Amino acid sequence: MMAGRKQAVVMDRRAFLSVSALAGGGMALSLTMPGLALGAHHEDTGMLTAYVAIDSSGDVTITAKNPEIGQGVKTSLPMLIAEELDCEWSRVKVVQADFDPSRYQRQRAGGSLAIRFEWLPMRQAGAAARQMLLAAAAEASGLPAGEFSTRDGFVHHAASGRKWSYGELADAAARQPAPDLSRVRLKDPKDFRIIGKPAVGVDSERVLRGEALFGIDTNMPGMLHAVLETPPAHGGRLRSADTSAAKAARGVVAVLKLDGIGGPDAMSDCVAVIATNHWYAEQARKLLKLEWDVSAAQGHSLDAYAKEAARLHDANSGTVLRSDGDATARLAEAAKVVRARYSYPFIAHATLEPQNCTALYTDGALEMWAPTQTPERGVGMIERLLGIPADKQTLHITRIGGGFGRRLFADYMVQAAALAKAMPGKPIQMLWNRAEDTKRDFYRPGGWHSFAAGLDEDGGLIAFTDHFATFGSGGKPDRTAAMQPTHFPAGLVDDLLFTVDVMDTVIPMGPLRAPGSNALAYAFQGFLDEVAEAAGKDLPGLMLELCAEDRMIGEDVNGWGTGWAFRTSRARGVIERVLKDCGWAKRPRGGGRGLGFGFYFSHQGYFAEVADVSVEGENVKVHKVWVAADVGSHIVNPMGAEAQVTGAIIDGLAEAMGQRISFTDGVIEQQNFDTFPLGRISATPDIAISWVITDNAPSGLGEPALPPAIPALTNAIYAASGKRIRELPIQSWS
Repeated sequence: MMAGRKQAVVMDRRAFLSVSALAGGGMALSLTMPGLALGAHHEDTGMLTAYVAIDSSGDVTITAKNPEIGQGVKTSLPMLIAEELDCEWSRVKVVQADFDPSRYQRQRAGGSLAIRFEWLPMRQAGAAARQMLLAAAAEASGLPAGEFSTRDGFVHHAASGRKWSYGELADAAARQPAPDLSRVRLKDPKDFRIIGKPAVGVDSERVLRGEALFGIDTNMPGMLHAVLETPPAHGGRLRSADTSAAKAARGVVAVLKLDGIGGPDAMSDCVAVIATNHWYAEQARKLLKLEWDVSAAQGHSLDAYAKEAARLHDANSGTVLRSDGDATARLAEAAKVVRARYSYPFIAHATLEPQNCTALYTDGALEMWAPTQTPERGVGMIERLLGIPADKQTLHITRIGGGFGRRLFADYMVQAAALAKAMPGKPIQMLWNRAEDTKRDFYRPGGWHSFAAGLDEDGGLIAFTDHFATFGSGGKPDRTAAMQPTHFPAGLVDDLLFTVDVMDTVIPMGPLRAPGSNALAYAFQGFLDEVAEAAGKDLPGLMLELCAEDRMIGEDVNGWGTGWAFRTSRARGVIERVLKDCGWAKRPRGGGRGLGFGFYFSHQGYFAEVADVSVEGENVKVHKVWVAADVGSHIVNPMGAEAQVTGAIIDGLAEAMGQRISFTDGVIEQQNFDTFPLGRISATPDIAISWVITDNAPSGLGEPALPPAIPALTNAIYAASGKRIRELPIQSWS
């Protein structure tokens, strides 16, 4: 669990509104907030802009500026505005914005940041519009504004019984001076009628009807279809290409050789086949005769990495990441020492919608349709690598069929843009197949941990060490392969030592849902379960003991949303709640059935989870998972929140049960879901969620429920069978 000093969301007092009239009647409101502080690691901090429009009929349109990747922000953020606007949610229409930093500034999805940073700005936007409608009613009637109230899209004057619809007042409201956002009056939470009420996703019905919302659905007259043949091993280069047979194949329009530019996060050497439909392109791709230089990946295999990690652990050196007291000396004098090694593999994102982008280049201008989590990254890379100025690029943000961090990268956008530039005037959809999507990912990195813990005669934890073997370059861990020095139990054990060794790799790495945390939770909570048993306790008892004193621990670390201040009282709150919910005191022990516990803090969310598992031979079945969650004072959309937690649990269980990316000489061995299995409906347990409401600012839910699901599962397997899971995935246990 990462920790760090609390970072406040700072709202500059110069935040202001601009108001304009709509053609045909009504008002449009633009909210601009300079200096929305996102922390030291967000150097591109800018202004946040939201748009609200009320037409003469009273209908409200809210523009969703951030990408929708299934996390529900296209619903939850407009709910914040609609609540303070005091309109009818049923009369709100939400539209997706194109990428336009001059209007919207920051547009991205990742890090479970949306609710955390936009809780106040979105509410202020709605409250400001409401205040202007009240002012318009007061001006029209000549009565004091304080005598008016709002509800469900109407302004009411209780004394006279008169009321005006927002549509009737919208023109006049557009002429009112914009209020000072720092002074707008926000609702008392007890008066909320939209926030906290379940709401179906604004796109859900359209998705069920199969409407063309996703990037892969993009279709244009005369559109061509492209596929890419890429090196079989990461870091490979094209030596020679015989493309004659492919060029002569049915439906093929062109075969292009593209040189690698910008590294693995842009474009490797590749050959593109462009045809009149995707099937023709895929069939012609099989006719390519290509020779690759893959020497750069020689020796880079998962088995080789595992052997090197074992050598490093045996050498017991490494660079010191954190050293408190003298852990080595305390281990030497401990009454009991517990040691264990834990490991986890590389895994892929496996988004159901493969990477794709549609691009059209005409007269020096580029237009794109892309399912991207970071549109500004794609536009910037295309400008830098292909020489197309940002102001000559138009990017339509499509709904995303799964991101999980994969679409923080923009390689597929650069590829599509390069093809479009090579064939101007023709819209081209570049689409990866599943095998390409699996072998050209930015993987969650594997890792190896060698733990030791010292206990005194009373079972107290007096020393803790971890030697972490991970990946990076030049002796520095990659951002997604790093462990922060504030990781639990740092700050709670006086004598503690974290060391790290870094191995070089050619395998591209990237953030996966709950970056870092999704692996570290398993290793640390699994080992702490062993420590608790050796101390004659259980894991939640040990956790409560470590968190007994009310403390705030940590300091600023990274920008993934995992480096925030850790409060022990909030940890206790969710631990105690989940133990009560699952009946932990009366839990089964052995005999093929057991409960397992896991806790983690990430993305400012506190989650304690218990899994009920049965084991028969090598077969593992998860019957139920109890979840206790503290994400602050409000759950904006309970329906969406439950979906996020449920999805995270399913993801975590699937990762632990069978997901593994292996490779030999840089060649990825998995090709599809038969060898990289996703969670199945038949394997999905009953999931019971309890919200622990606390007096803290609301935070995000896309990621923090996932990490503790994995140790809850593996610890339950031990409780049921007596077998420790020290290596993932579970399918390889013995």
